[in-house]
Parts: sequence; C-alpha cells; structure tokens
Amino acid sequence: MRLHRRWALAAAMLGAVALPAFAEPAGWSRFAIADAGTADIEPAPMPFEQTGAGFPGSAFYYLESESAPLRIGEGIRSDSDDAVSGPVARSLRVDNSGVDRSRALQCLTAAIYYEAASEPDAGQRAVAQVVLNRVAHPSYPKTVCGVVYQGSERSTGCQFSFTCDGSLARRPQRLFWDRAQEVARAALSGYVYAPAGLATHYHTVQVRPYWAPSLNYLATIGAHRFYSFRGGAGSPATFRYAYLGGEPVAAPHRREDTLSSASTPAALDPLAVQRAFGLVEPTAAAPTVSRPGSAAGPQAPEASPAYTSEVRERGGESLYRAQNLPGAQGIRGEYANSGRWIADPRS
Repeated sequence: MRLHRRWALAAAMLGAVALPAFAEPAGWSRFAIADAGTADIEPAPMPFEQTGAGFPGSAFYYLESESAPLRIGEGIRSDSDDAVSGPVARSLRVDNSGVDRSRALQCLTAAIYYEAASEPDAGQRAVAQVVLNRVAHPSYPKTVCGVVYQGSERSTGCQFSFTCDGSLARRPQRLFWDRAQEVARAALSGYVYAPAGLATHYHTVQVRPYWAPSLNYLATIGAHRFYSFRGGAGSPATFRYAYLGGEPVAAPHRREDTLSSASTPAALDPLAVQRAFGLVEPTAAAPTVSRPGSAAGPQAPEASPAYTSEVRERGGESLYRAQNLPGAQGIRGEYANSGRWIADPRS
C-alpha cells in the first residue's frame, strides 16, 4: 500500500507539470535547448574573406589594431617605430571649399591608392606627407594635383609612376579607395605624419634609383624607403606650408608625341634640384689603385660614397674599411692575402 501511494503521488506530480505543456503547444519552445545548427543568422564575412578585398597577408592586416600596424619592409620592421630624429613638416591645410578642395582630395586619394593601397596606415600617411612636402617646396608645383601629375605627359619620367604606366586604367576597389580617401582627407585637414619628416622622394624596397645614394635616407616605412634633399634644398626654411589654391584638373596631362630627354625639366631630377640650391656633389677622390689583371695600369680615382651627417659623425668612410686583419705566418708572399678581407673594396 505504501509503495502504491508513492507511485500515485509521482504520477500526480508528473501530470501537474505535463498538463500545461499539452494545453499550450506553442509553449514547447521554452523547453528547447539552443542548437547552433538551427541558427538563421550567418556571421558576416571579414573584409579579407570578401571577393576582391583580399591580398597576401590581408588577414593579418585587418586583424591587427591600428596602434600596432602591420610591419612590412626590411627586416620585417618599420623605421617609423623609432623616434623622429630630423626636422618635421608643418601643417598644411587645404581649407578652400568647392573645386580646389574636391580636386585636391581626388588627386591625393589617387596617389595614396595607387602607390600604397595595400599598405598599413603608416605607409599611406607617409606617401601623403611626401605629396604635401612637395607642394610646400619651391621646386615643385604649388598644388596637390600639380605635384601628383607632374611629368604624366611622358611615357617615362613621371614623378609618380601610376600617372604614366597605365595603372589608372584599373578601376579602383571601393573598400581600398575609401580607406585611402580617409587618409587624404586627414592630411588635407592639417594632419602631419612626423616619421616622414621632410621627405620629398621614396621608392619601393625592391628597386634602387640612381638618385638614392645622393639624397638623405630617412626611414623605411611600409614597403618604401623615404629620402629628403641635402643642403639648402632640404632645409626646413626652404619649405613654405601655405596653400594658395588654383588646383588644375584632377587628371594626367595630355601625352606629348615626341620629347627629347634634353628638355626634361630640372625639377624632375632631384640631383639638379640640389645643385640649384648650391649643393656641390662630393668629388673627393680615393687613392689611385691598380686592379689585378689590368693592362691599362693605375685606374682613375673613384669618389668616396656620400654619407649622411649622422654617419660622418660616427666615422664616415672608416666605418666601412677593414681593420685589424689577422697576420699570416709561414705563407708564401704571393698567397699571403688569400682568404682575407679586402681593406678597400675599390682595390
């Protein structure tokens, strides 16, 4: 009897719980356990997962915070992480409304996009700073579009390669164009990217232009090496950060049919700009040396490389000469130098 009462009590309690559920079928969902397989909402793809928005390393770029941008370049690092040691550009505001502002924004955005679309923010800001530094320099046009499209009428020799190598035929990707435009808008509103200093030139780390040894190397930022003028051409007093307006059409110049290299404007050659400001190219000759196997006798003296002021203070040419080489004993004279470093690489 006692066991029968317990079973009766259990059945009554089960009925008290089940009856409301059967009376309200719609209420069964409250007893459902979440199941990821039944979810109707799918997570939105990340930018690097979207068609046309990915590039090598894009996942690392998008997932990296702006406070620690992706580092590209020599040694997988950027010199922009170091303290700024040289003069810094001043703010240049393109606050003109209407045509000047819209044209300047269009041209600067194009320069940033076609020169550094897939680079981190540091690389794009450095490119923008170079354009504005040229606007402030007396050897270059006084407008943003004038600087960006200088030399674009030539098949070679344009100041920014995208203006004469056919890159403009590619339709920009909206995601990257909008990002470049934000960088351009900040630069035209007075933002100064200090690590670029007074840089007026840059090139990718894969190439080495003829003018690179004659300019002051400043830093490697992103995938580019940045340089400033030497002498008076690179003095802070030479730059005038005042915008006067008068932007030309935001498009390349009309291509000229024939143009001899002799008529190339001096502003297209950075070495000519430095000479125009009174800089004399170093001509110090090294000692005359005879090269082994040469029938012509002593070779003409070669000029020593031009070093920055910082390198000269640390010793200049002596830093790159072999010193304190070990002596040789018991070796015939004609073989005495075998396997030894050459003290002077030019000998």
